[in-house]
Amino acid sequence: MSRIAKNSIKLPQDTTCSFDNNILLVQGKLGEATLPISELFTIKQKDNEILVLPKDEKDKTNPLWGTTSAHVKNTLSGVCNGYSKTLVLSGTGYRASVVDSKLKLQLGFSHDINYEIPKEVKIECPKQNIIKITSIHKEILGAVAAKIRSYRKPEPFKGKGIKYENEFIFRKEGKKK
Repeated sequence: MSRIAKNSIKLPQDTTCSFDNNILLVQGKLGEATLPISELFTIKQKDNEILVLPKDEKDKTNPLWGTTSAHVKNTLSGVCNGYSKTLVLSGTGYRASVVDSKLKLQLGFSHDINYEIPKEVKIECPKQNIIKITSIHKEILGAVAAKIRSYRKPEPFKGKGIKYENEFIFRKEGKKK
């Protein structure tokens, strides 16, 4: 049994929640988000609290119970506060800029990389070597940040590449003669 899922989730102020046809609709100050819920679970709302309950306790529901509860909690938090990640480009000539709905990356290749920005995500470049990504969807935000980082991962010798803001890059020593 999941101990996380047994606890109720407090509904933040200025947030409304509705559950219909296994889809949870959450509306908050930053927008609205939908979350598909497995048919094994139901959601009950009492006052300012939400409970994720299994329809029947079986071996299939126990592993997913805590996960489903965490997804609901992340969706509520995203609609209220939002999520953000910052990527840092380090390397000579590495630049990023937002043009229309595309992120233009110059990463030392013979060509520029044009990344189509998903509609659920906002990307801005306060400096030409910093990319700030914000969204109300935690899962989509992480996937977009990982995709952008995968174009040029940081290498261990000089540290050139795209890294997360507080990421530690393990540095190696070069060859010795």
